[in-house]
Amino acid sequence: QVQLVESGGGSVQAGGSLRLSCAAPGTTYRANCWAWFRQAPGKERVGVAAIYTAGGSTDYADSVKGRFTISQDNAKNTVYLQMNSLNAEDTAMYYCAAGLYGGYWWRDDYNYWGQGTQVTVSS
Repeated sequence: QVQLVESGGGSVQAGGSLRLSCAAPGTTYRANCWAWFRQAPGKERVGVAAIYTAGGSTDYADSVKGRFTISQDNAKNTVYLQMNSLNAEDTAMYYCAAGLYGGYWWRDDYNYWGQGTQVTVSS
């Protein structure tokens, strides 16, 4: 079993930035794809960004393009989500996922999930 550990959430004012981290400590597991999802209160969980380990290609939800950047450090088996120009609509619980087994990164077809880290943006 692979455990994903997220960190970096918190409270920030609109226009601010946060960087989330997701690590898989104590394992040699190498995911084919890592992604970040988020779930706002009363809403479904949605995909935010994904990165493919081989080659490092990335993809983003339209709502975060140009503001969020997903990156990876293969040596540390860690993935990051740099979030800039945050607004109130970005307030949500953010989840890390690893190991895509489906065909679409924005769907919930991942082998492993983190417990989530809360991001709150005040206007």
